[in-house]
Amino acid sequence: MRVMVLVKASKESEAGVMPGKKILTEMGAYNEELVKAGMMLAGEGLHPTSKGVRVSFGKGKPKVIDGPFAETKELVAGFWLWQVKSMEEAVEWIKRMPQEEGMEQDIEIRRVFEADDFGAEFTPELREQEDRLRARTEALLNKK
Repeated sequence: MRVMVLVKASKESEAGVMPGKKILTEMGAYNEELVKAGMMLAGEGLHPTSKGVRVSFGKGKPKVIDGPFAETKELVAGFWLWQVKSMEEAVEWIKRMPQEEGMEQDIEIRRVFEADDFGAEFTPELREQEDRLRARTEALLNKK
């Protein structure tokens, strides 16, 4: 199964404080372990919300709201996309994640929907479309 590992924002990440050499080195080694284990499909850090926008949908036209956004603990500072055997495996790996000394950190792990999760509503035509889009996306990634 695939899981999205969401690294929650902190006061430091929202203030644009960059990690030091020590944690960057440790995180690089951790990411190498994930790749060697065949788990890591993607992973990136995100700029603070002060450099982002939020688009809200409701009645009328979509509303664009410039960052920064409140409620730091509800924001995402980075992510990984992992291929794991179970949620328990993902939890065991995240427990090994390097931590900045004294910094509080929340991590959220959520399953990614797979085609079979949608049942009969996900028709053969929709599955073919999904396969085409995945192939195009992969081709774009491989161009870089």
